[in-house]
Amino acid sequence: MPAHTRPKPLVWTDDRVRAWQTDYHTYRETEKQRRGGQRVDPIDAYTSVPRPSPVMVWTPAHTRLFLEEARRHRLFALYQLIALRGLRRGEACGLRWQEVDLDGHTLTVNWQLVQLAWDVHEGTPKTDASVRTIALDTDTARVLRVHRQQQLQERLAMGEAWTDTGFVFTQPDGSRLHPQHVSDQFLWLAYLAGLPPIRLHDLRHGAASLMLAAGVEMKVVQATLGHTSSAFTADTYTSVYPQVATAAAEKSAALLFGKENHAQPGQVISLRS
Repeated sequence: MPAHTRPKPLVWTDDRVRAWQTDYHTYRETEKQRRGGQRVDPIDAYTSVPRPSPVMVWTPAHTRLFLEEARRHRLFALYQLIALRGLRRGEACGLRWQEVDLDGHTLTVNWQLVQLAWDVHEGTPKTDASVRTIALDTDTARVLRVHRQQQLQERLAMGEAWTDTGFVFTQPDGSRLHPQHVSDQFLWLAYLAGLPPIRLHDLRHGAASLMLAAGVEMKVVQATLGHTSSAFTADTYTSVYPQVATAAAEKSAALLFGKENHAQPGQVISLRS
């Protein structure tokens, strides 16, 4: 049997977005004709059209627009935490308030929610390296404070019906989240933002490329993501972060030299245009 090769992450460059958008509109029209003019589920089309790689990464501009769209969602803090700090889905869903230090701007990953088939189980992270303490930037700490206040309001509204699980991210009644629900909501938000599709796990890849583009050392990125070695981190992102870094550099130069309107790498091409 041939050895399994992990697909390399690719960045959603403007050319790739345009090519995918053409395929997306063609797919929807073809499906509509095949179904005799009946409506085509936009999310089905959104997830069915092939991508350049199974693992795609948004540019910083894409991620910013996603977070702007997600800001109105009750799980906004969860998505920002994954987008900026690179938590795995199960780690974010399994995070408890006792592991979050908002004054110290840190959180500790000790648990995760694991989805097996449709059942959800609580467990420890998959490797020793996955158990880690992560620094929080000021804005993410602020977003988590706002989220905590919203959760307290939900608790008051539910009264005795509230389930005290201690999780940071819960259902409106306090019970734990189902990881698939978090992924489904992510796809809707990405679609509504007019963004090219990625998996929720790819938002974690984007966090890594953002850190590397910002000049964070590989060893720090490895520790933040919970990888077992910096070699694995480097092998995964060597092909990604130069493109992201170039886009960031072009944007910075455009601002400096007054050419922002002529150089907009990562500009979003709306799916509904």
